[in-house]
Amino acid sequence: SFAEVKCSLCVVGIQALAEMNRWREVLSWVLQYYHAPEHLPPKVLELCILLYSKVREPQVMLEVGSSWLRDRANQSLPEYGSLLELYLVHVLLPLGRFEGAEELVRGCDVFDSEQQLAFLGTICESRCQWTQREETRSAAEEQRDPVTGTVLGALSQKLLTMLKLLRRALRSMSNHFYLLPYKKMLLATFLLYLVVVRLDPASPTSLPFIYKLVQLFRQAWAAVLSPIHRPPIRD
Repeated sequence: SFAEVKCSLCVVGIQALAEMNRWREVLSWVLQYYHAPEHLPPKVLELCILLYSKVREPQVMLEVGSSWLRDRANQSLPEYGSLLELYLVHVLLPLGRFEGAEELVRGCDVFDSEQQLAFLGTICESRCQWTQREETRSAAEEQRDPVTGTVLGALSQKLLTMLKLLRRALRSMSNHFYLLPYKKMLLATFLLYLVVVRLDPASPTSLPFIYKLVQLFRQAWAAVLSPIHRPPIRD
């Protein structure tokens, strides 16, 4: 029939989109042809639930599956029980919707009392596992926060200590710089210049070089030292 051909083509389209890693487009693409979640064929709904569960996006099928399962016409289908179980296991329980799952199971007329008890036991077990995971995660976060704060506090304390030591070293160097004997430094530099260049101070030809050197020292003296810390210079 036309409905079977349409369903088969949609199944092929879902598989093609999944293989091309375009699974985000599957639900909207399917609803273009069926217009409402209640009108989806059981096979199409099953594939959508399994697909979005595999890619860890079960919340996409939350409203769609609920609308389909609550429709009176769908409850008379032979696939209703298996789709309800699939919806519970792959959508409601992974999302932690335990109250909705219990309400759906108790209000289902397809299951007998034994099946309802079995499903309710599964829901209770899943709730306990969920609670244990949440408690473990909360404990891990509480342990990580003090450790992080302690590490950051130690690092900031070390950085502050290093900055204080650096400031003291710079202050000591600056004080030592102003207390240096400038006359002895200039004399040692002048003698070193004479040794390296090998000039004879008594030679008339060396006088222009010596004069230029003295002028260079005077300029350096005036540029480096401020008027407050500049010692008196005598000719």
